[in-house]
Amino acid sequence: MAATSPEGPAGARGEAVSERPEDHDDLPDRYRLAGWWTGERLVDRYQRWALADPGRLAVADNSGCLTFGELWGQASALAEDLTYLRPTPGIVLIHLPDTTDWMRTFTAVLMAGGVPATIPITTTADHLRHAIDLVGASTVITCAVHRSTRPAELAAEAARDRAEVITVAAGGVVDRNGVGRLTTTSDASTDLAHVMFTSSTTGPPKAVMHSDDTLATLNHQFAERFGLSDTTPIFMPSPLGHSVGSIHGARLAMWTGAPLILQPDWDPVGALTLVERYGAHFTAAATPFLSDLLDVEWSGERPKLAGLKWFLCGGAQVPPSMVRRARREFPETSVTPLWGMTEGGLTTCLGDESTPTQTEETVGVGLPDLELRVLTDDGTLLPAGAGELAMRGPGVFLGYLGQEDLYREQLTRDGFFRTGDLACIDAEGYVSITGRVKDMIIRGGVNISPVRTENVMASHPAVSSVAVIGWPDERLGERLCAVVSVRDDPPTLEALIAFCADQGLERRVHPERLVLVDDFPRTAAGKIRKRQLLTDLLASEMP
Repeated sequence: MAATSPEGPAGARGEAVSERPEDHDDLPDRYRLAGWWTGERLVDRYQRWALADPGRLAVADNSGCLTFGELWGQASALAEDLTYLRPTPGIVLIHLPDTTDWMRTFTAVLMAGGVPATIPITTTADHLRHAIDLVGASTVITCAVHRSTRPAELAAEAARDRAEVITVAAGGVVDRNGVGRLTTTSDASTDLAHVMFTSSTTGPPKAVMHSDDTLATLNHQFAERFGLSDTTPIFMPSPLGHSVGSIHGARLAMWTGAPLILQPDWDPVGALTLVERYGAHFTAAATPFLSDLLDVEWSGERPKLAGLKWFLCGGAQVPPSMVRRARREFPETSVTPLWGMTEGGLTTCLGDESTPTQTEETVGVGLPDLELRVLTDDGTLLPAGAGELAMRGPGVFLGYLGQEDLYREQLTRDGFFRTGDLACIDAEGYVSITGRVKDMIIRGGVNISPVRTENVMASHPAVSSVAVIGWPDERLGERLCAVVSVRDDPPTLEALIAFCADQGLERRVHPERLVLVDDFPRTAAGKIRKRQLLTDLLASEMP
């Protein structure tokens, strides 16, 4: 099953890129006729689940759980608090850890008619300030204490009286600070239902605008592809403030009516226990989560993740060796690579329909009606081949809030969004990600993608994680530098080069420098911040 196009075979022709994209007024109508866009609000759908069976489990974390009736009642009370001083809440920034309180608050904001802007609790002060200003948030909802930090104090300093800061605990308001805005940013779409922030590896986060329709499309397509319903609990260890947690955790559970099982603090043994306790059926998480689950010892009577049917793994590149190992160690679980962006558009493998090679070496095919193209060097969009990946479809976002020009710059004439990922699409529609445009290493004037080198090195038994970056070089401009964290005795550069050669990797993409680290700077999605990594390493070498 390949990614389909509403246009049919005509979409296969090459399409030139224009600097100014044209209007595509027919796309919404096409998505409505196809049944993807129904206009239904998520909160209305969730209310039906709550009223249908109020005693059923809605959400659980390490410390407690809520039935649908309890969640709906407590969210209703919080919604009244939110509208007490401001009948229209506008954009509300949710800055909370992944507990039942997050779901209460998110539901309350929707009930109050506000637009949730979700951000991880670990967001730095500078990025929090940037987010508040970028989206014109009227309110920030946070907590008093999280681990060793004080998010309410951080939020108050970041808001600087431009947004009201509300501190919640156990579902209720415990403090209000500031007045807040009465209006939101002027370029916000009238269809705006959720703002998410990119986990940028190269700069400040961008504010991604989605509607109830775009996100319901993704939820609907996932439910169909993976057989999800109100009887298939969802386990979500990823941050709810990040797009993976928001879309495939909170919103997917609200759309399907399934219990949502949360783990506020990542612990692989705890994760295995939660999956077993609640009979979780589905999860989506970044590559480091999968790696930890593979490495951890498990003393349960059944195999690791027994009962979990689907583990979708993405964010960072998933090495083929990791997929093969997961197949051996999780015999009851289908592990499929997932490619996607906060901006929408998702690909996955198809379980029994995908061959082992396709599951190991590609990120699968697009969801139904997601049009995927590659943009070639001469500015042509093609349905198969190699180039920059571009996408268009009913689950793709509405634009960047506060950065309309940036959004338009990344569109082709025909409304395809340029993702910044380099990819190959084969004749069956399977996508292989070959790198990032901004991650290319330029060695002696030749562009080198680090992905193949990283995948080979990741299969070395001593390597836990690896990033290949361009190290400044006076003669060649850049050389390939392998930054590695290890499980056991660290290998030498010579040993790694020999390993790469044994695996058939050509000499021109062998590592030329080796740096050992304990850990990596990462985004909430698990991606390694390569620019920050290089900056930190260069600074450490300065006298």
